[in-house]
Amino acid sequence: MPINKAATGWGLCRAAAFIEGPKASAMRTESRLLNPPLFLRALLVGAALASLGSNATAAVFDGKEGRPAVVREKPVANPALDHSGGKRVGKASFYAKMFHGRKMANGKRMDPRDDNAASKTLPLGTTAKVTNLETGRSAVVTIEDRGPYVKGRIVDLSPATAQSIGITRQNGLANVEVTPIAVPQPDGSVKPGAAAGEAVTEAVGTPAPR
Repeated sequence: MPINKAATGWGLCRAAAFIEGPKASAMRTESRLLNPPLFLRALLVGAALASLGSNATAAVFDGKEGRPAVVREKPVANPALDHSGGKRVGKASFYAKMFHGRKMANGKRMDPRDDNAASKTLPLGTTAKVTNLETGRSAVVTIEDRGPYVKGRIVDLSPATAQSIGITRQNGLANVEVTPIAVPQPDGSVKPGAAAGEAVTEAVGTPAPR
């Protein structure tokens, strides 16, 4: 009796598929567990951040192996203000283009060409000397807004002010010293700050003392 090779081959393939079926299915299941879809991974990350609690800072990832790029702080409605007039040292950044023209904490519109600046703790209306510790340049700013809400940053400058003290779009940040000149007090008076009477260095000079 002649053998139907096509039928025999089909039968062998079906038999092999039946035998290997459970193993292949398990491998597919394991692959799905180890490599979940993108939307599922996003849900898992969101759930992890939510579990940190409402008072925790939120990590913003740069997409490179999940390494944190910046740590954003939660804005505080009524921050504890510093009326001492003492200097502080930290990072300065400047307003992104998306914030140009938006209302600031004092109700005015943010002007990228003006001396408006943001601080988390200095009273609104404070004038302060901001010195770039890398270039020695300094400028006088007026605190009119709240922020920046990024860990380690103590002041947000207008693009014009940032450029005047040597902060460019390429570097984006600089180590600065913020020294108040005049600080409004709760009773309506104005207290002279640590930089009252100091000169402002507009040109590049020797780096300011650290």
